[in-house]
Amino acid sequence: MSSTASSSEVQKDFGAYHDKALNEPVRVTKHGQETVYIVSAKTFHEMKQAQRDAIASGDLSESELALIEAAEVPPPHRYSLDT
Repeated sequence: MSSTASSSEVQKDFGAYHDKALNEPVRVTKHGQETVYIVSAKTFHEMKQAQRDAIASGDLSESELALIEAAEVPPPHRYSLDT
């Protein structure tokens, strides 16, 4: 779950959005367009570690690739850019 705020709102009350970002990502928009997220240092480091731990698709076997291709994401876990 994340909160959304305009860049001007964040600029006016950065402390509140900083504190909110300690618990959940804050989606920041400018002129109605998503531009950045404010996340806690813990979340940032977890994301960077996950990026380091990720393997390249070229390192997967044919059977692993077939399993991934056949998999379906359950509806509650599907990601969409539509908010």
